[in-house]
Amino acid sequence: MAGAPPGPSRPEFSRSPLRGPWLTSVLGLVLLAGIAILFVTGLLSYAAYNPDLAAVNDQTPDKGWLGFYLFSWPTSPYWLYRVTQGVHVTLGIVLVPVLLAKLWSVIPKLFAWPPVRSVAHGIERLSLLLLVGGAGFEFVTGILNVQLHYIFPGSFYTLHFYGAWVFIGAFVVHVAFRLPKALRAVGPRLGEPAPGTEDAAGLVSPRPAAPTVSRRGALGMVGLGSLALLVVTAGQSVGGWFRQTALLAPHGQEPGSGPNGFQINKTAASVGIRPGDIGPAWRLTVRGAGRQVALTYDQLLALPQSESSLPIACVEGWSTPDQRWSGVRLTELAALVGLGTDTPQVFVESVQRGGSFRSVVLRDNQARDTRSLLAVRVNGAVLSHDHGYPARVIVPGAPGVHNTKWVTRLTFGEQT
Repeated sequence: MAGAPPGPSRPEFSRSPLRGPWLTSVLGLVLLAGIAILFVTGLLSYAAYNPDLAAVNDQTPDKGWLGFYLFSWPTSPYWLYRVTQGVHVTLGIVLVPVLLAKLWSVIPKLFAWPPVRSVAHGIERLSLLLLVGGAGFEFVTGILNVQLHYIFPGSFYTLHFYGAWVFIGAFVVHVAFRLPKALRAVGPRLGEPAPGTEDAAGLVSPRPAAPTVSRRGALGMVGLGSLALLVVTAGQSVGGWFRQTALLAPHGQEPGSGPNGFQINKTAASVGIRPGDIGPAWRLTVRGAGRQVALTYDQLLALPQSESSLPIACVEGWSTPDQRWSGVRLTELAALVGLGTDTPQVFVESVQRGGSFRSVVLRDNQARDTRSLLAVRVNGAVLSHDHGYPARVIVPGAPGVHNTKWVTRLTFGEQT
């Protein structure tokens, strides 16, 4: 370090008495557990879109082997996506103070001199660059998505997916290098190691300033920050009384009252729905097995009606309580074209003109589930225009965007 340039590369530049292997290791172990959960729930979120089923479901067409684990997303338990995505978003926000504290604790390491001492050290430094950059990218884009601020270039879905794989690759390399040292650092010991020793890991200042808070006190402050974020965020996923506490969540508060007074992401106006699109001239076209049936709204209402109590859960982490939907089962509609037995997958199309997810393919297990409806009413009332009038799909366990609104065509059994 004798030849280090003036500035943060010199050991004496950082004088905080809090920095040291113990604090960094405790924060790192918390992040290790938290990020592992985030990654698994993120993979589950990706699988829930059934991206290997059809091109309209997949916004990452070049995923290649990154989709090796994909499986048919189940419809039971019906609250599965609500829980996994709620955990993913809420935990990601709760970990922000921990991540910031961890980055602060290792600032001296970021400016270590010389920058590269060996091949192994070079690999570790490169992984550190990708780790810090990847963590910032994933957390920032995720929080912006939760807040519905789409200011980043391109699709959030694509950016967050590829960014996650870059980040987790660097994370695994970093853990392989650092986990044994972190476990030693939090074990029984008598104070911090002496500055300049290998155990000090370049974090202990040779000229520390007088402490104003203990390391455990600093951890407590980080924990209180995470607890505060939990309180003002989790209610959008938990629901019930707790929804009132979700002050930082755009969908934390109920948008209105009455049967249709629950959350939505996109309004009819925002996706270009015109009165004529959902007026008396609207028709539902059902296709399959070389047959086609066109139904008016009244004819749709005349078909056998069923009920399902299901929530809506979205990628932003918000969800509704169970709503009481009524409409025609997808299996009943498939039967109109001779496909009622062993109902195949179905291509669902909306009349919406703008925005993403105007169409989707549902798997055969989703179409066959007796709770899957083309809903025309909710909580005893006709669907509002913003909730998908005249008809919308509602499927147990599916992401909110797959519960297509303003449906105009169902095509059973044909690949798209």
